[in-house]
Amino acid sequence: MRSAKSAAAGWLRAGRVAVALVGAVIATSAIAAQPDPKLDAIVDTVAARYHLAGVAVGVIDHGKVVYTHTKGERTAGSGEAIDADTLFKIASNSKAMTSTLLARLVQEGKLRWDDPVRKYLPAFRMNDPWVTEHMQVGDLLTHRSGLREGAGDLMLWPEPNAFTREDILHGLAYLKPAYSFRAGYAYDNLLYVIAGEVAAAAGHDRYDALLRREVFGPLGLSRCQIGRWNRDAVGNVAQPHAREDGRTVVVNADDAIVPDITSAAAGGVRCSLNDMLTWAHNWLTPTTTQLAWLSPAQRQILWTPYTPMPIAKLRREWDGTRFYAYGYGWRIADVDGEFTVSHTGTLSGMYSAMVLLPNRQSGFVVLINSEAEDARTVLIETLTKHFTQPADPHDVNWYADQLDAAAAAPEHKAPEPVSQPATVKELGAQLGQWRDPWFGTISLCPRDGAVRFTATKSPRLVGTVMRAGQRYLVHWDKGEVDAWMDFPKHPGEPMHMSKVDPAADFSNDFEDLSFHRERACE
Repeated sequence: MRSAKSAAAGWLRAGRVAVALVGAVIATSAIAAQPDPKLDAIVDTVAARYHLAGVAVGVIDHGKVVYTHTKGERTAGSGEAIDADTLFKIASNSKAMTSTLLARLVQEGKLRWDDPVRKYLPAFRMNDPWVTEHMQVGDLLTHRSGLREGAGDLMLWPEPNAFTREDILHGLAYLKPAYSFRAGYAYDNLLYVIAGEVAAAAGHDRYDALLRREVFGPLGLSRCQIGRWNRDAVGNVAQPHAREDGRTVVVNADDAIVPDITSAAAGGVRCSLNDMLTWAHNWLTPTTTQLAWLSPAQRQILWTPYTPMPIAKLRREWDGTRFYAYGYGWRIADVDGEFTVSHTGTLSGMYSAMVLLPNRQSGFVVLINSEAEDARTVLIETLTKHFTQPADPHDVNWYADQLDAAAAAPEHKAPEPVSQPATVKELGAQLGQWRDPWFGTISLCPRDGAVRFTATKSPRLVGTVMRAGQRYLVHWDKGEVDAWMDFPKHPGEPMHMSKVDPAADFSNDFEDLSFHRERACE
């Protein structure tokens, strides 16, 4: 396996002939490629098996776009076909763009990777004062802060909500560490939001304005959107979908004005397939102008492994992976003995993936506008094998069946508790308004004969309190992950919450909440 350091050596050599950057970089456009029956079969089979509303796939081989395939609709039933210019939420693939923005500012001398975060954000506080003082800009990008996986994500999702970036900056101090600083890996989003605020402070402009000026513009990512924008003026925008009652339906549809979301630096970018292929070209076959825009030294830093990551059983079995680590906005691994750099993106009803094989100057992009984690996994596996194991005998259905079998294993199936609505009488003294120092105020109050949970800053977290045996849970109206509510046994003690399904998405970080009752229902 070739290391990230050795992979960057080619950039370092090429950088010696880089010329000064004058004006915008001319983008490497994604031209229409020839059909490939084998790849068509992969994409079409995945789309059918998982009932995808739409999907866009592009493949680069030896520096050239050799395959593109778009299928389905922007909005199910609309008749509006997805094409290579359709915008998708790329979700956490935004993280690499945020780290690249910071690299540009480092290159311009506006900050250093080893600068303390508090140099730019004096109000920054972690739960541990020592960590507060020693957290560096680079630490924000490596998922080794000590925070629990997904800590504080309830300030980001479900959307829409009323949490601000100032709320996140304030709330970090109340999120207790799950492990020692720089001692392990746990994926988080909040510190990427903070990284965006560091960029804004160092660059003396809003994060969205900086990203457009420093990344989108120079690379020619002409359709990518960040910040506040007009859906209809931009046009050709895919909507997120989920399966409900056997139908593919829109969830969390965009309003006419798409807002500047709090999570922008962690997962707020939208791009088209053409944009993402142009973005990939910048990493696989950078021009001399692009190497002047972002130097070989900074590219090497972004692709340096900083935090070892756990390797899933299936990944070991399928890919022979023995090395897996996080860089600055990128995941770095060996797959079938080959060096890969990649990331995925996940938001409600939208999934994305970018996988690069730098030694081959090859890779691919996947964009999906459906709830489709397994579909994305199968596409990643089959498209990667297209390069690393072209004789792999396993097809789409084999990988999909393997995932189904793993999901059906007893250890992955949480029993659904039998519950019934709790009564106002039985909850008694637990009724009232409660407050958590980072999440804010909630109310547990009677309404229409039931006890209802409402969150002041998160309007989608509305549900009914239910009794399940000797415990209580809240069942959300909007289909979010149900949560246990463990009321205090003695006055003055906190109420805690936790996911009913421990394997549910980590962004439902109810475990970080600690509510104290403040007053009775009004």
